[in-house]
Amino acid sequence: TLAAACDQGTSTAGGGDLATTFDTVGGVVHVTNTGTPPGWQLTPVVSIGPDSLTEQMTPDEFGRVNAVALGPDETVYVADGLNSEIRVFGFNGAHVRTFGGQGEGPGEFRSIYSIAWVGDRLLTFDPPQGRIGEFSVGGDWLGSRRTTGGLTGSNAVIRFYPVGENEVFRFSFDPDAGAQWVGLDGSGATGDTVPFLPVPADLPGQVEPVFCTWEGRVGVYPNTTAAKLVQHPASGGVMYSAWGYFYRIAVTQGESDTLRVIERTLPPEPISDEEWDAGSAEFDEAMERYPGGSCNPRTYTRPPRKSFINEIFVSPDGNLWVEVIRTAGNRWEFFDPEGRLLGSVPAVPYKERTVPV
Repeated sequence: TLAAACDQGTSTAGGGDLATTFDTVGGVVHVTNTGTPPGWQLTPVVSIGPDSLTEQMTPDEFGRVNAVALGPDETVYVADGLNSEIRVFGFNGAHVRTFGGQGEGPGEFRSIYSIAWVGDRLLTFDPPQGRIGEFSVGGDWLGSRRTTGGLTGSNAVIRFYPVGENEVFRFSFDPDAGAQWVGLDGSGATGDTVPFLPVPADLPGQVEPVFCTWEGRVGVYPNTTAAKLVQHPASGGVMYSAWGYFYRIAVTQGESDTLRVIERTLPPEPISDEEWDAGSAEFDEAMERYPGGSCNPRTYTRPPRKSFINEIFVSPDGNLWVEVIRTAGNRWEFFDPEGRLLGSVPAVPYKERTVPV
């Protein structure tokens, strides 16, 4: 299901107190947003697939949706990882075409992790095969680009990150350089690389994960209420990053060049007992199932309050989207490229197979 965020126009949900200030401190622009932004709403655009599987092998019955991309002329391209196919639908839900298939030949896939548009061609990311495929709008094979093969993991991370109409980044891992994003456009590599930032030690809001060992078994159990470092590449090799315990996003380029800091003033909220218990549920279950383990630390240290940021996303139009953690329900707040807060829309809860568009 795809939905679009729409301005409610006459909505008074914003309260009229929204304000943005710009200050330059040490050569760095600090953008501070206060007040309540206009409330937007999600409007369904298209829903593809039956409410329940019929096992009739119709095009809208997917084995496993790994990625989705919006194509030209109001089309939706869906990567079915189980069937190694790209299936194309109109905004009316009607099937248009299917291309691809399992294999290593031209136009085939070993495993489709991600798809994205650069200009007039569709890129497909097949990291186990070490290949980026290029297809026309009609699904014709145009060629390929090589990447390091054998890479596997979650397609929530190992994927394309569209940052412009003709620019994406892909996840890459190099034994020497470590994890990074590599820039691509319609003609090849852009030359931009953005390294993943490491998480510094002893930051406010950190909850140390618990490491447990049993005979022949090792377990690592993070607490889901813990603050986390979120980061996203942007056009031109720029990085947006935030330590989620604070509502503060740094916009940087290179190793030490800070371009902008975007901040938001919100009241803190406590972690409820129910949320704290849910955050340690996996660890508690492991202790019940495998008693007698040796764990370090023995328990979690509870932060004094909730984090503010769960995730960030930089859209191809340059706007920054921030998923804000709130007791009443998470919301996406979005900002223009200069850091001005524009609006807010309710966040759709993540499901097991939720994929970015």
